[in-house]
Amino acid sequence: MISSKNGLNRDNQQGRFRDIGWIVGFVDGEGCFSISIFKNKTTKSGLQVFPEFVVTQGEKSLNSLKFIEMFFGCGKIFINHRKDNHNENLYRFCVRNIKDLSEKIIPFFETNQLKTAKIKDFEAFKKVVFLMLNKEHLTQKGFDKIIDIKQNLKTLRD
Repeated sequence: MISSKNGLNRDNQQGRFRDIGWIVGFVDGEGCFSISIFKNKTTKSGLQVFPEFVVTQGEKSLNSLKFIEMFFGCGKIFINHRKDNHNENLYRFCVRNIKDLSEKIIPFFETNQLKTAKIKDFEAFKKVVFLMLNKEHLTQKGFDKIIDIKQNLKTLRD
């Protein structure tokens, strides 16, 4: 077997490439790059920006979410007690931590691009996360930028 400098043999590298392709396709179909704005009395503006990367599956496919969680090495899986159309519990793999979003999720999808219109959601999501990293969401001007990004994204979908 041929080894690379990082110690992975060719078979492991090919398996990782398959995993990457599977994750991109799975997220294209079942994932979401969400930007929510909630009322929060503890913040200066009374509003809070909440970016979240989510992949949802029924209970029978919970192992797929566990695989994604292990692959990224971040996030958590939550049970959503709402039943799906197959009458099973839904589960959500969620990444909410700004550092994990900016250092793991965003670089992954920049390198391994989505194939569907979901890429527009990702690009808007990425802008909001970086505005938040730069603490711009704490200013009125930055917060307004986030609202514009979110509104433009909604307009693109309509």
